[in-house]
Amino acid sequence: MEVQAVEGARRWLAERGVVEAGEGWADVEESEGPLTANEVAHSWVSEVFTDEGLDVAGQLRLAFGLLDLLDDYWVTCEIRFADRGSRGPLPADVLWDGYRRRLEADRDAEAVTYSLWVDWFEDRDTAATAFAAVLGNDIDHIVAEGSDASLRRAGRVLACSGPVPWPVKQKAYDTAVRLPALHEPLFEGLLASYHDLYGDLEPTAALAVLAQLQLPADTPHLMELRSVLTAGHTNHYRAPHAWDDVAARAVDGGFRGAHSGRGRQAE
Repeated sequence: MEVQAVEGARRWLAERGVVEAGEGWADVEESEGPLTANEVAHSWVSEVFTDEGLDVAGQLRLAFGLLDLLDDYWVTCEIRFADRGSRGPLPADVLWDGYRRRLEADRDAEAVTYSLWVDWFEDRDTAATAFAAVLGNDIDHIVAEGSDASLRRAGRVLACSGPVPWPVKQKAYDTAVRLPALHEPLFEGLLASYHDLYGDLEPTAALAVLAQLQLPADTPHLMELRSVLTAGHTNHYRAPHAWDDVAARAVDGGFRGAHSGRGRQAE
């Protein structure tokens, strides 16, 4: 959490009559009950990008401060709306620096990784730019001499990178495999690449990455993933019975196997 950004966001809300109250929030001009962080985000974050007292970069930095303060995914939605809408594009250096800093922070980053996964990475128009900005551009440096913070970022990005097109992420995967500390999130990324509704992988190349991972032999779903990739399957939803057939054979053989549950489900 960036203290200065949080304090700026807190002051900005207070100037509009929205203050912290116990474990929630209150609007001093309203008599209704306490507000949740999500309600505050829905009511106020869009106004950040119409604040004429700030330039666009300042508006974006304030929005990230509100993300730190509220820890609510909807803040990232408003940031994306502003970037992709008539007011955009937002300054790319500020936008992606904001994401990288929060991916590196030693605190929960679920709102940020979920934003990358379902918004930036699932959109083919933004996946390559977003992935390069948060990991691809500096994966070589991270693997060679990365700090704990940059390794934290790399692991978080790899784990939610399932929807990123394989040609976009393959170099990062091939590079990250050289560092055992990233093997677990790499496996999560491969698993999501197969199971996510919008997941993307190339079976032969993915199998080559999987073969280099140093994982416990009893890692859940390791055997199933290896089997479906060996068979040439690219995605769970293109061959819905393949994974279940492998899992059933595993159970018959004395092992447990099931759908990973990770990734967006078909609607």
